[in-house]
Amino acid sequence: MRLISICPSNTELAAYLGLTDDLIAVDDYSDWPELVNNLPRLGPDLSINMDLVEQLQPDLVLASLSVPGMEKNVEELIKRNIPHLVLNPQSFEDIGNDLMAVGIAAGKEKEAKAVVSRYYGILKDYKEKASNLDNRPTVYFEWWPNPIFTPGQVNWLTEMCELAGGRNSFHDVELASVQTSWDDIIRRNPDHICLAWVGVKQSRMKVQHVLKRESAENLTAVRENRIHLLEEQLYCRPSPRLLNGLAKLAVILHPEHFPQPEETDYLTSNT
Repeated sequence: MRLISICPSNTELAAYLGLTDDLIAVDDYSDWPELVNNLPRLGPDLSINMDLVEQLQPDLVLASLSVPGMEKNVEELIKRNIPHLVLNPQSFEDIGNDLMAVGIAAGKEKEAKAVVSRYYGILKDYKEKASNLDNRPTVYFEWWPNPIFTPGQVNWLTEMCELAGGRNSFHDVELASVQTSWDDIIRRNPDHICLAWVGVKQSRMKVQHVLKRESAENLTAVRENRIHLLEEQLYCRPSPRLLNGLAKLAVILHPEHFPQPEETDYLTSNT
C-alpha cells in the first residue's frame, strides 16, 4: 500500500501497526520512528502541499483534525478525490479505535487486533495500580505559555493523570483545550506543574519560565520543587506513545508505587 501521513501522531500510529515501510511521504513534523526521517516531506501539518500529495498517487492518506486548522487539509483531500481516513482522537479509547480503523483500512486487521490488545492491557495495569492509591496530587499541564493553554476534562492528559495516580487541575472544565490565566492557576494551586509546550523541544523549556511569573513562589508546586519539563512528543501527540509518557508521569507522581519506565517503547520494540 502507498500510504501518506500528514501529522506526527498518525505517522506514529502507522508505525505501531507495522506500516512504516508502506509510507511514501509524511508531514514536516513527523520524526518517529527514525526511519521516516528519510521520507519526502509534504510541508507543515497545518499547510500540507496537496499538489505533491496528489502527484504521489497514494492509496490512502491518514489525515487528522486533532489541531484547529487541519480541516483545510481534509477539505482539499475531498475536493481532489484523494482516498483518505480522518482521525480525531481525544481519549485513550479513541486511539485504540483509530488503531483498528487504520489496521482495517490497510488490510492489517489481525495485526491491529494484537496491538490493540497489548495497548489496553497496559492501560488496565496502570488503572489497577492507581486504584490502590489514596493520595492523588493535582497536576497543572501547560501546553502553551502565552496565552496559557492547558488540557481540560475531554482530553487524554486528564485520563493519563488519573492512570498515573493524580488529578488534572482543570479536570472540571468540559473542554479538550482550555485558555486560562495565571491567576486561575494560582487559585487552583497545583501540587505539580508539568510543562509540555506543543512543538517545543524539552531543552528549550526552563523552570525559570515559571519562577519569574507573578506570585509563583506561593504555589505548592514551586515551594516543593515540583516543576517538571516533559518531552512534548510523549504527551501532546494522540498516539500509543502516550503510554511512554504515562510511565514517566506515574513515577513523577508516585515513585514508590510505579515501576521505573522502560528504555524501549512500551507497546512494541520493533518500530
